[in-house]
Amino acid sequence: MENIVVLTGAGISAESGLSTFRDSDGLWEHHRVEDVATYEAWQRNPNLVRSFYNERRRQLFSAEPNEGHRQLVRLEEKFNVHIITQNVDDLHERAGSSKVLHLHGELKKLCSETDPFYIVTLDDWEHTSAMKDKAGYPLRPFIVWFGEAVPMIEPAIELCRNADILIVIGTSLNVYPAAGLINYCSPHCKRYLVDPKETSLGIPNGFTFIQAVATKGVKQVVDEILM
Repeated sequence: MENIVVLTGAGISAESGLSTFRDSDGLWEHHRVEDVATYEAWQRNPNLVRSFYNERRRQLFSAEPNEGHRQLVRLEEKFNVHIITQNVDDLHERAGSSKVLHLHGELKKLCSETDPFYIVTLDDWEHTSAMKDKAGYPLRPFIVWFGEAVPMIEPAIELCRNADILIVIGTSLNVYPAAGLINYCSPHCKRYLVDPKETSLGIPNGFTFIQAVATKGVKQVVDEILM
């Protein structure tokens, strides 16, 4: 069975009503990234960071997978499909995709700062200061912040090395190390890029470019592959 690897970014979730990563002015929901998405921010003002992610989580609990997410599930009928997502939402899983690797963490989870294996899943959107690990330390968002290592990058690289088909959806390919994953695919790997506009660097070599939003472009790619 051939291997399909799908790399998704904020563009696939935008049509479910979730904000893209940051606006053109460099702000993320009116906050500087340095104030809400770094470990230093968490140390400096944990209440602000909790509030920021609570709002993101509130949006996620009311969001639903869109047709772009659902179309990818069709590929599992005939292919070994792995999704590598830069998104911290769970819309791929809720759509029915069975193998999802999150590069940047998961919004519905919290983790311990002292025990890497202590991870909890929230049943609701609110993360409070009363939520602590077994040692009594406050739980932090299960998010890979700027300046932190990306623990899942090595497994993602291995998936790309073994890909027969790569589909990139809704990402600018400007955020590293995720953007570098396309360079690990073999020369024989068939490549698709689905996005409403070209990346700032143009279309990467070897890619078939589908200029469309995810809800329309993903179906076009999936139909072609399953043809």
